[in-house]
Amino acid sequence: MPKARVRNHAAERGSLYVIGTPIGNLRDLSRRAVDVLGAVSLVAAEDTRRTRKLLSHSGLKTPLVSCHEHNEMERLEKVLELLMRGEDVALVSDAGTPGLSDPGSRLVREVWRAGCRVVPIPGPSAVATALSVAGMPADSFFFRGFLPSRKVERKSALEALRAMPCTLVFYEAPHRLTETLRDMLDILGDRDALMGRELTKVHEEISRDRISTLLQDLSDREKIKGEITLVVAGAESVSEQNRPDTGMLVRALRLLSSGPLSLRDRVDLLAELSGAPRKKIYELALEERKRHEKS
Repeated sequence: MPKARVRNHAAERGSLYVIGTPIGNLRDLSRRAVDVLGAVSLVAAEDTRRTRKLLSHSGLKTPLVSCHEHNEMERLEKVLELLMRGEDVALVSDAGTPGLSDPGSRLVREVWRAGCRVVPIPGPSAVATALSVAGMPADSFFFRGFLPSRKVERKSALEALRAMPCTLVFYEAPHRLTETLRDMLDILGDRDALMGRELTKVHEEISRDRISTLLQDLSDREKIKGEITLVVAGAESVSEQNRPDTGMLVRALRLLSSGPLSLRDRVDLLAELSGAPRKKIYELALEERKRHEKS
């Protein structure tokens, strides 16, 4: 693979390619990722057994070295040695993108500090995959990753997220899924949520409903298997969900119009009871008065 232009002081050094790999379906590996994996001198992989299968699927025999959470910094010396000689190295995790709830961020940081070039090769991500089908705002979201396994710590973490207005995204182990959803229901309330299990795989399952309904559905199942991604509505979205729709506000205004309250008092009362914006209610009230005057 031809070298891209880099700064003069790093012109003789290799590049570290951070490659997103399939989260389940091997066909999701991009052509660019295959080209890079075949051209580098070494692939640093979270699990060499899984990555060897991925390489074999693409007809590649690039040398592998393990690079997981327990030896990430130990592998830095080997990676830097190759980079300083002008050779390229690829970094991959078991599935998805390194550094997102996967090893890699510390290695990447040290490669930057050494003055070498780091190149992202984008690919599948469980976070983006789940968000794309959740039907919730994704212009602002908070990725929490895995919540603590201990109940007290998990509840404390959820308490810290309760008031966040943005969409929340989590990873969870199947054996903790029911407990986590119960804690979410208790701490966050009965929000809209999406559960993605085994995304992109043969037994892919995607369910979207209120947290209470997802829990009820899970209660009828003996055992949950596979990797889980949860998307939960933020506090602002919950507030919008609980506000009455326009039709309900209009019906309430009509009922109140037959009483002794002034227009202003009716608007103030409905705004306080419903949580809807006063301006919206006032505009609806004016429209209703005009309609009544014409009839």
